[in-house]
Amino acid sequence: MTVADAPLPPTIAEAALRRGRQTMVDSQLKTVGVIHEAVLAAMATVPREQHLPAVLAPLAYSDAELAVAPRRWLLEPMVLALLLQTAQLTRQDRVLVVGAAGGYSAAVIAHAGARVDAVEDDVDLLAIAAAAGQPVHQGPLDAGWAAGAPYDLILFEGAIEVVPDAIAVQLAPAGRVAAVVRDAGVGRAMAGPLVRDGEFWTIGSLPFLEVAARPLPGFARPREFAFQS
Repeated sequence: MTVADAPLPPTIAEAALRRGRQTMVDSQLKTVGVIHEAVLAAMATVPREQHLPAVLAPLAYSDAELAVAPRRWLLEPMVLALLLQTAQLTRQDRVLVVGAAGGYSAAVIAHAGARVDAVEDDVDLLAIAAAAGQPVHQGPLDAGWAAGAPYDLILFEGAIEVVPDAIAVQLAPAGRVAAVVRDAGVGRAMAGPLVRDGEFWTIGSLPFLEVAARPLPGFARPREFAFQS
């Protein structure tokens, strides 16, 4: 290798982002019990700032939800890592990400070695994912992505109340779903098989963490109206 062929040293900004990525892994993930080696390696490598609106790049590795579009927020890195770990993500999995936003969670899953489809309906977020080099399909979130089904794992990037039939049928028979499930305003992180809850589908496992995640539009339980005389 000649001097001209040698890689350029990182800029100060790039070096700071790399340090932020590693600090996120060390202080936000490992301290809450994330030990999934592939998830840790992926989140230490994937540049989250590239999957965000440019104005949010300085906050890429903060331990907070980030508002990336109207009524759209990314899960905290800790929550994403714990969902993937609890769902026991493997290299053999075929995964669907619903509400992929700028493609960060899909990029983490792909870097961990799994095959991933991701769906998003916001054109600005789709443009961010494309610029970051992460393929994301355009379509309605509550329809999932039937072309790639069946999926071993379906991940929701945001809090949900129910799983629509259109997505439930895309899950493999032994598949599992990972999401923050909201009930009475409280979000609980869960990962497990789908089960029927009356008319609706939900995750049939015990919650492992209470999370103040914002709702992903389109996945609320229909409200019943009471008429007053």
